[in-house]
Amino acid sequence: MTMRALVPSGEGDQDRGSVAAELALALPAVVLTLLLGAAALGAAAQQVALQDAAADAARLLGRGQSEGDARHVVATAVPGARLSSGGSGDLVCVTARAEVAVGAIIRVPLHASSCALGGGL
Repeated sequence: MTMRALVPSGEGDQDRGSVAAELALALPAVVLTLLLGAAALGAAAQQVALQDAAADAARLLGRGQSEGDARHVVATAVPGARLSSGGSGDLVCVTARAEVAVGAIIRVPLHASSCALGGGL
């Protein structure tokens, strides 16, 4: 019976370290994708907050409260948001705008509009 030594031949040595190199190339892309995904979720949450604040501001103006109160509601919900309002018949409409930073260099403009019946309770 012949015993063979389990010594690797020189054929596989050229692939040595290739897994580490592939990981080193792929890991930054995976981390960047995860960070951008988390930032996009944050921007989506800000959009929901801006829409909710615009609806609250429209209801406040519809009840006859001051535009300063409506601006305060929007600015409290989303810091840096701007508010504009207008009327159309019996409706009081509000538009809120803000910019959200996604990462260090990407800025996403957000926009939300809502209307409420004027003279309501």
